[in-house]
Amino acid sequence: MLSGCATAPPKHQSNLCDIYREYPDWYDASLDMQDEWGTPMQVAMAIIKQESSFRHDARPPKKYVLGFIPWGRVSSAYGYAQAQDPAWEDYQKATGNGGSRTDFADSMMFVGWYTSETQKQLGISKWDTYNQYLAYHDGRGGYQRGTYKRKPQLMKISRRVAQQAKDYGWQLKQCRKELETTAAGGRFK
Repeated sequence: MLSGCATAPPKHQSNLCDIYREYPDWYDASLDMQDEWGTPMQVAMAIIKQESSFRHDARPPKKYVLGFIPWGRVSSAYGYAQAQDPAWEDYQKATGNGGSRTDFADSMMFVGWYTSETQKQLGISKWDTYNQYLAYHDGRGGYQRGTYKRKPQLMKISRRVAQQAKDYGWQLKQCRKELETTAAGGRFK
């Protein structure tokens, strides 16, 4: 399977081993991201699960005027990582990666870059999924201003993302050796 092709969402999204068994190239993309940016793959995968449910063409809902006339979308977020246009452009400028938001490997690299920059700029560990997700969702400026503190639903979602990352990490420990022998790259970390 080519990483640039449209891919159906994984059948069992709550189990990282099942995801990587279904899409071994996603495991390789996750390793590449982890090697490049130092973001744990389980953290990036939990963010992508929350943002798009692993749908390559995910978009936010449309806005409506008068309740029934479609009028654009609530944001420019798009693809696996739901990267908005300005953040994606910053990523492209900083890394030189043209990439595509609908490509899983490119989206993983974006999440790795974004969380790495968040650690540099705000001091939030790449392992701190809860605060990384708040900064990812509200933007770094929004996080610094504490906008999430007025969003109890977002804080609840961020706790869920953090728990998913923990679950993914535990699952990965159970199947890592198997993945290393079956993944496209066959490398050991």
